[in-house]
Amino acid sequence: MNRLLIAAVMVAATGASHWSMAQDLTFGSKAPKLEVKKFIKGDAVKGFEKGKTYVVEFWATWCGPCRATIPHLTKLQKQFKDVTFIGVSVWEKDQDDVDKFVEEMGDEMDYRVAIDLVPEDGDGDDGAMAKNWMVPAELRGIPAAFVINGDGIVAWIGHPGQIDEPLAKIVSGKWDIEAEAKKIKELIAEQKKLQAILGKLQKLIRDFEKTDDPTELLTELDAAAKELPDRAPQLAMYKFQVLSNSKATVDQALALGAELLESEKVGEDPDALNNIAWSLVDPDRDKKADPKLLKFALKVAIKADNLKKNQDGAIADTLAKAYFDNGQLEKAVTTQERVVELAQGTPLEEDPGVKKRLRQYKKMLEASKASDAPKK
Repeated sequence: MNRLLIAAVMVAATGASHWSMAQDLTFGSKAPKLEVKKFIKGDAVKGFEKGKTYVVEFWATWCGPCRATIPHLTKLQKQFKDVTFIGVSVWEKDQDDVDKFVEEMGDEMDYRVAIDLVPEDGDGDDGAMAKNWMVPAELRGIPAAFVINGDGIVAWIGHPGQIDEPLAKIVSGKWDIEAEAKKIKELIAEQKKLQAILGKLQKLIRDFEKTDDPTELLTELDAAAKELPDRAPQLAMYKFQVLSNSKATVDQALALGAELLESEKVGEDPDALNNIAWSLVDPDRDKKADPKLLKFALKVAIKADNLKKNQDGAIADTLAKAYFDNGQLEKAVTTQERVVELAQGTPLEEDPGVKKRLRQYKKMLEASKASDAPKK
């Protein structure tokens, strides 16, 4: 089975994993106590005062994404001078590292900073803030931020990079906690339904890999698309790849592929088009695609390349392979030469397959010219 098959259907889960099924701490909950070992920057805060807004952000010295969001929080602290920002270091392997880290950050970390209250014989997971905030909110990753309103209520929870709009509304009194809490409940319900559907699909995918009979999987994919209309395009892409793996369903695959190519969500998305084309020409594919599908792959790859104005190395790599698989060797070589140029200074440059394919295409082109040359 092509490696893109599983990836295509799992994309359907993106965006739903942030929230857990059941949270004890969420929008509208009373904020837990502020229990820290000490403040190492800024004046100490003993608790949440009536009428004041607070941002409690969780981070760690070893967390790269946390370091990236720190300057943004500093900017917000300067913008919202009446809001108290507190960065709480949690899950540290060694809390002695925090002082040095904060000192090195200097003015980039210009708000209050505290260290979690960890028992002497405990580790980072045992900290009071980690246990009483992160755990009941079902947050398993950092950075994470909580906004506490003037009534001591959790008004918002999320990634610090997404805090700007809700914080502005909370400060101005335009934030409707009940409405936002309802949205979260609906999101959790949607996630629960999504996970149930994905669980069933994953089982059918495994069965399909064993039996090569796509009947039940295709039926379930159609049902899933009706249940999850927002994710129908990704599911349709997966369905296309399932159909393209069987000679008996080549015509069905082509019909669905034509629909995807003309659709707005897939047909105008160069990365989605690239995934479709690559699934058909991937060298690691279990079996070579039908010639009609290879012709379709070339059409799709050309459109993706045009949408990217011929400047995307990965898409050009797919196009070159599509040319090669369709016997257009000269175009395969010139396109792959473009790939090598575009790859310079990018992660694609480290892919040994890029130059390997260029050598392969050149060798085949030379062999083709030699066979066509008139015999003396």
